Amino acid sequence: MFGDLMDEIDRVKLRDDVRLSEDTLYALMEQVRHRETIYKSAGAVHGCALASNEDGTSRILSFVEDVGRHNAVDAIAGQMWLEDIDGSDKIFYTTGRLTSEMVIKAAQMSIPFLVSRSGLTQMGHAIAQKTGITMLGRATGRHYLLFTGKQRFQKSVSPTVLA
Repeated sequence: MFGDLMDEIDRVKLRDDVRLSEDTLYALMEQVRHRETIYKSAGAVHGCALASNEDGTSRILSFVEDVGRHNAVDAIAGQMWLEDIDGSDKIFYTTGRLTSEMVIKAAQMSIPFLVSRSGLTQMGHAIAQKTGITMLGRATGRHYLLFTGKQRFQKSVSPTVLA
C-alpha cells in the first residue's frame, strides 16, 4: 500500500509560482484560533482548515474539527472533490503532527502549503522535501518553524528604526 502511494507521489507536481507570506500565515493562525470552538470547550479534538492564500491575508474556506486528525483531513479532501476546489494555491492547516500520511494527503490535494500547530516526523519531512511542499510546524501565535520549501515562503521585512 505505502509503495503504491509513493509511486503516486512521484507524479505530483506542485505549482512553483505561488508564494506564502509571513503576514498571510499570521492571518490564518489568528483565524484558526477563533474557529476552534469544540477544542476550546471539550479539548481532545483535531482541527483542520483549508484556506485561501491572498496577499497579506487569508480566508478559511473550510474548517473541520474531529477526534481523528485523518477524519478531519479526509472531510476537507472530500469537500474539495465535491465542490471542485482547486488546491494548487491554497494553505492546509492542521493541529496534528505532520506525518508521512498527512503530507501525502496534502500532495494528493495539490496543496503547496502545509502548516501545523504540532511537530513533524522524519518521514513526513522526507516526503515534503520530495514533493516540494512548503511545510511549517510549531505554528502558534507569531512563532513557527519552516521545515521545507523555503523558496515559496516570503518573510516579512521588519522596518528599520532610524535614530
